[in-house]
Amino acid sequence: MSASSPADLAVTFRSLARRRREAIGDAGSGSMSDLTAELDSHVAQAAAVMGTADDGESIAAAIEARRAEDWDAAALDDLRRQALDAGAVLRRITTRAESEDRDR
Repeated sequence: MSASSPADLAVTFRSLARRRREAIGDAGSGSMSDLTAELDSHVAQAAAVMGTADDGESIAAAIEARRAEDWDAAALDDLRRQALDAGAVLRRITTRAESEDRDR
């Protein structure tokens, strides 16, 4: 994702809530509380970069509203890092949920 454009990042952050629901599936969020807290932390850090509410939709809207000439490399790199880290957490949630499904 190192070459992700702001538009790509907006799509990523906008999809996080759906991807989170899909990753948890029937496992229940209680057993995922540590991972969902970690995911929420990445969303909150991205929101801080954008100066907006800490939900994916608000972050995406703020990204889309920022003009190209107003981006700085540090902010873009931080958003890319948060998006990558959030994706890694989602993969760990999926793995845990699948493991719990097998154990039932």
